[in-house]
Amino acid sequence: MQEYPVKRGMTKDLETRIATELKACFDLEPEKNAKGYRIKFGALKRLDVTLSADGKSVIIDTESDVNVSDEVIIDTNKRFRKYLDIITGFSSKERIKRAKSSVAEE
Repeated sequence: MQEYPVKRGMTKDLETRIATELKACFDLEPEKNAKGYRIKFGALKRLDVTLSADGKSVIIDTESDVNVSDEVIIDTNKRFRKYLDIITGFSSKERIKRAKSSVAEE
């Protein structure tokens, strides 16, 4: 389980965007559950996306399927990174930098 902060100014409609962007990035209708949204796609047996209590970050929990081809893994990872870029407003490089700085603060 990983929590990803969302760029300021992008939290206003975050709950709606979680489902909308899942559909756009993975070409699937996400399943709504009590906590958030869930999909199953490619190398992901399960991808759960939940809005944090403060509404300023998303909590993502995944379960991988290791019995798929390399092409499926690459496609799934590409779509997942694109989803994170769109939903958080931060690029992969920015997310890594923020994660490193938050670990250093602890």
